[in-house]
Order: sequence, then C-alpha cells, then structure tokens
Amino acid sequence: MIFLILIYLAFISLGLPDSLLGSSWPIMNTDLGVPIGNAGIASIIISIGTIISSLLSYKLIRIIGTGKVTIISVAMTAAALLGFSFSPSFIWLLACAIPLGLGAGAVDAGLNRFVAEHYEAKHMNWLHGFWGVGAMLGPILMSTLVLWGNTWRSGYFTISMVQFSLVILLLFSLPMWRKFESPSTKQTEEDLQTKDKPGLLASLKTRGAVFGMFSFFLVSSTEASMMLWGSSYLVKNESISPESAAGWVSLFFLGITAGRMLSGFISIKLSNEALIRLGAILMIFGFFIMLLPLPTIFTIISFIIVGTGLAPIYPSMLHQTPIYFGQHNAQAAMGMQMAFAYTGTTLVAPLFGQLFAHVSFSLMPYVLLTCGVGLLACREMLIRAYKKKAGVHKSASLES
Repeated sequence: MIFLILIYLAFISLGLPDSLLGSSWPIMNTDLGVPIGNAGIASIIISIGTIISSLLSYKLIRIIGTGKVTIISVAMTAAALLGFSFSPSFIWLLACAIPLGLGAGAVDAGLNRFVAEHYEAKHMNWLHGFWGVGAMLGPILMSTLVLWGNTWRSGYFTISMVQFSLVILLLFSLPMWRKFESPSTKQTEEDLQTKDKPGLLASLKTRGAVFGMFSFFLVSSTEASMMLWGSSYLVKNESISPESAAGWVSLFFLGITAGRMLSGFISIKLSNEALIRLGAILMIFGFFIMLLPLPTIFTIISFIIVGTGLAPIYPSMLHQTPIYFGQHNAQAAMGMQMAFAYTGTTLVAPLFGQLFAHVSFSLMPYVLLTCGVGLLACREMLIRAYKKKAGVHKSASLES
C-alpha cells in the first residue's frame, strides 16, 4: 500500500509542471522581455524531449529498471524547474526545457507500463485522475504565491522543491521496485517466441499495432485541441466574453478529472475495452451536441460530456498494452504509444487551430467528431486483429 501511495504521488508530480508554463507565461514573458508567442517555442522543445525519451525509455528500463529511471527522470524534472526559477534570460529557459521534456517522457512511459503490468485497471484510472489533480494544483499554487506578493520564480522554485522531496522518497523505495521487477520464472508462449526480437520496432510488427498507435494519436489530438481551442470556440462561435470563456472551459478539465475517478470504480465491473467504447460514444455524443444549433448552455454542458467521455479512454488504452503486445514488448510498445500521443498533442492541435482560425471555429465539433469516430473504429479493428492472433479463447480477457 505504501508503494502504491508513492506511485500516486509520482503521478501528481507529473501533472504539476504540465500546466505551469501556460498559466504563468503572461507574467514570465514580460519579466524576460520576450513576445508572448514565444511560449510556443518552449512548449515544442519540451514536447520533442518528451517524444525522444518516450521512445528510448524501453532501453533505459531494460538496463537499469523502472525504479532508477523514475528517480533519474523526476530528478531531471526537479532540476529543470529549479533552472526555470533562476532563468536570467529566455535562452536559459529554453535550455532548461530540454531536461524537463526528457524527464517527463521517460517517467510517464515507465510508470504507465509498470502500473499496467502490476495493478488493476481501477488504479490506472485513478492515477491519471491524480495527474489531473497535479495539473490543477500547479496553476493554483502559482496564482496563490503571486497574489501573496511573490514572483513566478517562487512558484517554479516551490514546485521544484516538491519534486526533489519526491526524489528522496523514491530513493528509499528502490528495494520495493527491485522486488516487483525481479525476473519471473514464468514466461508466456508469446514471450518465448519473441525472446530474440525485443526492441522498439518489434511493437510495430504486432498484428493490429497500427490501430493501437493511431488510437493514442487521435485521443491525444482531440484532448489537446479541446484544451487549446475550447475557450476560443466559446468566444468565436458562442459570443461568450474571453473572461467568462476561460472559466467555462475549466468544466472540461473537471469532467476529465472527475470522470477518471469515477472510471476507477466502473472498471471493477467493466473491461478496459468496454470503458473505452463507452467513453468514445459519450465523447461523440458531446461533439454532436456542440454542432447542433442549440442555446449556449447546451454547448457548455457538452464540454463536461466530452471531458467525461475522454476520461477513461487514455488510461484504459494504456492498461491494455501488455495484453495486446505481450509482457516482453510492453515497455517498447508503451514508449511508442507515448510518442504517438505526444506527436498528436504537439502537431495536430496547432494545425487544427490554424484551420479553425482561417476558415471558421464552427468546424471544430465536426473535426473532433471525426476524430472520435476514427478512434472508435481503430479500437474495433484492434480487437478484431487481436482475436485473429490469439484465438477466441484468449479474447475473453477483452470482453469479460
């Protein structure tokens, strides 16, 4: 139980810095003397680092183990945030963005694979719910410190100290990591067959892998687009004031966080794929409400519905990784899935924004509805491919 609590704390720490840059940038850019649009440069560097470390995580974990990779990654994140707090210039900030991205990707892929293999689906949902708690606490802490007369630097410094404290706790937990990761004498037939074929590309050779990877690309593109352009949609399409729109969009985050907590309980009765299917249908329903010519209150309600629908999809897909790819290739597949997810977040959401800005924001629900339908289709194709590979007798783990 103590070990599981430590993993929960690690997920909160993962969320803390994720929303910090966006919430504090209006203050930071003035202090650093750079245009407000420069936040995009830092965000891209962080995302590229995250993608690279996600792809390399399987090699690092095979060499030194999940525990040590987690400790090193959190330490890198803590050092990067400390560097942010002392940044004398924007160039220095960009340099600190590199270890921030590298640390985030490795620990994310490593912890997700570890939880998928050793814990039940409910914990995966709750853990990602606690990531949402961290993502909400970061801006709250920053705002509180600034209101008390401190600078944005004190916010980054405080959160870096929280991360360093977690590093110390993780160091004491190393024996527990070794106990979980001791080599098992039991190997599945699939693992024995793939023993000589480990590696990043091996996960792509698994039957149906393309549908699984594209699922992560689509769900992350959809979630990031809602986070990035939801407020603009309310302003442009619903004629809501920017100040009010920012508040209403918070309901989307509330839907995700509360939905993941609720999904943890539902996962006790429903399988991962059933949760994914239910979430995708709910998300599609939310986008369908958005595109109808209804009063604004229905659009606001649709934001909650979409957030709640998205809630179980990502963690449930992660928890299915060892089932579809086997224990032997689970970490490589997890890293590849993370890379596809971060690629969707980094590239697709900004591209969608350009489309909406140059054509019309009224396209947003249509485009994201298409992504939702595509996600549902990919999961059905993945299930079909798995059943062909494993046989009907093994497919019971998906639907029961």
